Amino acid sequence: MDRNPSPPPPAREEDDEEEVAGGDCIGSTVYSKHWLFGVLSGLIQIVSPENTKSSSDDEEQQMELDEEMENEICRVWDMSMDEDVALFLQEFNAPDIFMGVLAKSKCPRLREICVGILGNMACFQEICVSISKDKNLGQVLLTCLYDSDPPTLLETSRLLLTCLSQTEVASVWVERIQEHPAIYDSICFIMSSSTNVDLLVKVGEVVDKLFDLDEKLMLEWIRNGAVQPLEQPQEDAEEQRVFRIVPCVLEAAKQVRSENLEGLDVYMHILQLLTTVDDGIQAIVQCPDTGKDTWNLLFDLVCHEFCQSDDPPIILQEQKTVLASVFSVLSAIYASQVEQEYRKVEKGNRSSSN
Repeated sequence: MDRNPSPPPPAREEDDEEEVAGGDCIGSTVYSKHWLFGVLSGLIQIVSPENTKSSSDDEEQQMELDEEMENEICRVWDMSMDEDVALFLQEFNAPDIFMGVLAKSKCPRLREICVGILGNMACFQEICVSISKDKNLGQVLLTCLYDSDPPTLLETSRLLLTCLSQTEVASVWVERIQEHPAIYDSICFIMSSSTNVDLLVKVGEVVDKLFDLDEKLMLEWIRNGAVQPLEQPQEDAEEQRVFRIVPCVLEAAKQVRSENLEGLDVYMHILQLLTTVDDGIQAIVQCPDTGKDTWNLLFDLVCHEFCQSDDPPIILQEQKTVLASVFSVLSAIYASQVEQEYRKVEKGNRSSSN
């Protein structure tokens, strides 16, 4: 009896292709391991000794990133938000490759992307712990805070904030930052001179987190601005005493106030944290100009920006956290001024009785 023939068995080549395709995928994604290996190998080539021996002729070329390589590494940046990809990059020792790039490359765009990928990877706890415990990588990443490229600074700050938000490793980063006093100058310089609102907000979040985590570090940064070298000529005093934390915070707050309420909230909370220690209050009120600038800014915010008569209730609800910080700082300044006046009166009374 005739029957319908069975379908032919699949060709061996088709089976092989399907097996290879399945084995080439990263985790449950459709991303190709082979393609990613190729991109990472290209990065290794960029920072290989043969390519990093620069002369004056090719230094300018090192500052640029090949368009094809940029497109590919940007795809990796996007892909690294996926946990499977991030874990695969970790398994392939990609952080070591990125560390090599950051240590040797002069290309701002490439440096930005590499820090950005590490920032995405650090969003996953296991990888964050691994990155944080790598002393060499930690040192290289902190040197990125001295970079002059705003996008690189932004990605570095984002990575640092992510690590500081992980309880298991936050203290590791606080200790490293304490060991690098120049980070204080770099962050103060950004706060006092940058007009990049995104960068100012992220740097503010880092400072806020640091102060919240470690009072000792906050006190060190407050006192950094108060240190004046001995036997210093008066005319050179201001030039040598470059940064004080409160004026830098105020300048950043002025930059973000009209464009980013969350950013303003961050900087007001930094001021509030400063007022939780006596040295912080003195940093605000001891210098008449600083005390006046602080009071004027906060007074202006309350009277002309917040709590307006025609604001709907929802606006006040959105502003409640920043208002809480503002009123807390104003209260601390007022209490300090009252105390100073009281001491002056007491001193005057003692002088009169004598």
